[in-house]
Amino acid sequence: MKRFLLCVGLCVMFSANAQEPKQEQSVQGVDHVGLAVTDLQASERFFTQYAGFHVLSRDEKYPSVFLSNNSVVITLWRVTDPNRAVAFDRKHNVGLHHLALRVSSEATLNALHDTFLQDKQVKIEFAPEFAGNGPNKHMMVYEPSGNRIEFIYRAAAR
Repeated sequence: MKRFLLCVGLCVMFSANAQEPKQEQSVQGVDHVGLAVTDLQASERFFTQYAGFHVLSRDEKYPSVFLSNNSVVITLWRVTDPNRAVAFDRKHNVGLHHLALRVSSEATLNALHDTFLQDKQVKIEFAPEFAGNGPNKHMMVYEPSGNRIEFIYRAAAR
């Protein structure tokens, strides 16, 4: 049985039966993120060169590479026919809107932007700017296969 407590516009739900066994949380975190790519080599280079990932393994039969930065695992899977691949449209398709990767400092964010300006395979959607009203800053790019990647610096509250 569930009961509701009303407090000046705040509604809090709680269990009336304290004897109910506490269930273990079924999801314990993200194991990995899998991205479909058209250019496996260029996408691998993007993540290893710019985001500090290293190769864990490869599967040549199902062309893929497994990458890690020791806290996040990303799997890049090459599409069957890169020439027939359909680009994702975040405004009209259901799917991964973007992958957000946290960076350690605003200087790192700015240095990445400067580096991306020199890389013709990386499309910059927007340069580093405040996320919302700040103080966090972020930028959005498209890696060589077209996946939308956000780099974000979480600043301490001012």
